[in-house]
Amino acid sequence: MTDERRVPEDDRLADNVGQRFDRLPATPADRTVSGRASREEVIEWWVEQYGVDPAIFEGYSFWEKGAGKVWICAEKETSQALPSPIEIEALGMTFMRTRQRHWKPTTAAVQRFGHHAKKNVLVLEGAEAAAFARGEDIPYESWDGDWGYLVVAHELAGDVEPIGVGLYLYDELRSTVPKGRQESLADL
Repeated sequence: MTDERRVPEDDRLADNVGQRFDRLPATPADRTVSGRASREEVIEWWVEQYGVDPAIFEGYSFWEKGAGKVWICAEKETSQALPSPIEIEALGMTFMRTRQRHWKPTTAAVQRFGHHAKKNVLVLEGAEAAAFARGEDIPYESWDGDWGYLVVAHELAGDVEPIGVGLYLYDELRSTVPKGRQESLADL
């Protein structure tokens, strides 16, 4: 993946307040905070990178807290019901990181939405899947897809289930599974 998406800075826009949640603007034209991604850009990134149907994100709102920490919150029955901005500790789940050279989905987001991915999915088997889940990097020369952040999965009971996010560079798959979510599994 060669995504080098950066939200353009604009001196006329407000600064981010890192200690509160602000709803992402619907489109880039609606942006009021310098550097903040829009809902449209976030969904477009998931469509381009992983082939996820944009309809999957209907009924969810996206929020930023901190510099580029995007959260997702289900608001299926009460769309737009939460006030913005809102000063609370957590809202929904962490979804992805923006405001960096390469946008990155969180492990939680991939585990929740990765089964909808149609591309940039690397399915590991057995010992490789177990090593990845433990947080180990894996030499991997046979991937012929895009470089960058991949949905790493394994087959379980006939379905492909996401394990987490892997960074594929130079014939190596790097596990980005956070220490607190790493699993010591028998070979899958």
